[in-house]
This record gives sequence, structure tokens and C-alpha cells, in this order.
Amino acid sequence: MKQWVERTRRPEVVGGIGGFAGLFDASALRDYTRPLLATSADGVGTKVAIAQRLDKHDTIGFDLVGMLVDDLVVCGAEPLFMTDYIACGKVVPNRIAAIVKGIAEACVVAGCALLGGETAEHPGLLAADEYDLAGSTTGVVEAADLLGPERVGRGDALIAMRSSGLHS
Repeated sequence: MKQWVERTRRPEVVGGIGGFAGLFDASALRDYTRPLLATSADGVGTKVAIAQRLDKHDTIGFDLVGMLVDDLVVCGAEPLFMTDYIACGKVVPNRIAAIVKGIAEACVVAGCALLGGETAEHPGLLAADEYDLAGSTTGVVEAADLLGPERVGRGDALIAMRSSGLHS
């Protein structure tokens, strides 16, 4: 898994993989006049049941990152980094690796560092083949560029894109 996570590295990431806290050099924000940090936490909801039913776990992480990054870009923020949380009834290494690989691949696409995460085993709370997936992400937007509903007006163009599958 380390090789996938390493691919998400941004220049502002300090240190390596495996510490208790991920570090991001905030001095990278010095070029902003008034940087606003935007943060979002989310889970994949019932889509995890589909992944479990199909025994396909390499795409659910992509869904997670998409949901988190969508929450940032809607206000104009650039995603900087994220962390993930996988709760499972039993750690199945190949399954966890597939989930993390999907998260890392999506982070590369989004330009977002996977700064850390947690995998928690909860026997008795979750069945051995069950898991849940959540994460948190942080981004930055220049205060003057903050997007909101007040900036949408009559005559603005709407762009639709083909869906790659099930989405929230």
C-alpha cells in the first residue's frame, strides 16, 4: 500500500508514511492574500453495501475521494490533503489494500495528498466481511474567490458530464 500512498505526495507534505499525525507545511499558503481553509468529512453511505455484495473493493475509495473533493470544489477550494478511516469486522489485507489503492488513485487525480488514515477492526460490531469507509479532506481557497449561491445568476452555463457509475 505504501507505494500507492507515496504517489499522492505533494511538495508540502512533511515526513513519511506511518506517523500518528500527517504533516502539511502551511507556509505554502503564504502566496494567498487571505487563505480560507475548507474542510469536509463524509462517508460512502450505502454504496459500501454494493461493493461488499459484488466483492469489488477497488472503486469504493474513488467514490469516497470524489464525495470529499466535491464538497471542497463547490466553494472554489483546491483540495490539499485527506485522511481515511476504514472500520471492519476483520482486517482482510487484500481487501484493505484494494480500498486504499482506490483512495490513492483518486487522490492522484484530484491532486490531493493522502496524509494519513486509520484501519480499525471491530469484531462483534461488524461481521467479518463487513466494513465502512469514511474520510476527511482539507483544501484552500482565496477569500475573494470563494464560491457560493450568491455568485450564480441567470444566463450562467450548466455543464453536464457522463456518469462513471453510481454516485450520491
